[in-house]
Amino acid sequence: MGDDLGDEWWTQGEDSAVSNVQEDAQPEAKELTEHKAKKRKLASPKLDKVKKECFITKEKTEGEEETKKSRRRKKKKTITDVLASSEPAPGSPAELRSLLQSVFGATRSVIEQEELVLPESCFLTCNDLSHSLSSYLKEVCPKWSKVQKQHTQASSVLLLIICGSALRTIELIKQLTTFKGEAKVLKLFARHIKVEEQLKLLSKGVTHIGVGTPGRVNVLIQKEGLHLQALRYLVVDWNYRDQKQRKMMDVPEVKGEFVRLMETGIIKKCQEGAVKIGLF
Repeated sequence: MGDDLGDEWWTQGEDSAVSNVQEDAQPEAKELTEHKAKKRKLASPKLDKVKKECFITKEKTEGEEETKKSRRRKKKKTITDVLASSEPAPGSPAELRSLLQSVFGATRSVIEQEELVLPESCFLTCNDLSHSLSSYLKEVCPKWSKVQKQHTQASSVLLLIICGSALRTIELIKQLTTFKGEAKVLKLFARHIKVEEQLKLLSKGVTHIGVGTPGRVNVLIQKEGLHLQALRYLVVDWNYRDQKQRKMMDVPEVKGEFVRLMETGIIKKCQEGAVKIGLF
């Protein structure tokens, strides 16, 4: 019987069995694929929701941090902000004394500090913020014309006006027009003017008024081109504020040079009654 069927019956049976297995497997694979797809479809909204929540949380956190940084930036005020919000007030002898004490207190003994105290008698009337420079000087130096004519000493000045910058020096010199009369005025600052040129001008003739920055004045005194023997008045541009709302004593470099200038012999001359100080 086997011989009658030949070899093909076995092959046909085998192929049929494989075909049946494949046919049976296909629905299962298809069903599995559909199940996975369905599962992914179900999971997709949840995953999207989680991602969305994470993004919102991250965005919210970043927003909160940015708000905190913004608040910190707003709270941090510059010296310009602080000074701009403060009411203008005229300077006083107590302020100058306090400044000198704060500087000397860190480096000098108690006895040395006492030797550097400015007496009340050395101060002129302070500017009450109502004066121009000329009107102020006319008030505190009423005998200027007579004093000016008696001055004949070269390399020295009768009136020394100290301010914080070269630009301010130019402004103050312009304001001196109605006060100075025939007095010779010299610019004493560093910008565009060499020390040698200023030394030459000081030694060449009689200078009545010097207007400039404490740094350059210190250099001229150190080089013995400017002497203090004839000095009668020291006027400090105390109340003026620059574009950043700073007074000259709010600038560390200027303050340091000013204190050095006071130590060159001006404090001693004030104590002797030879020099008067005005806070303009």
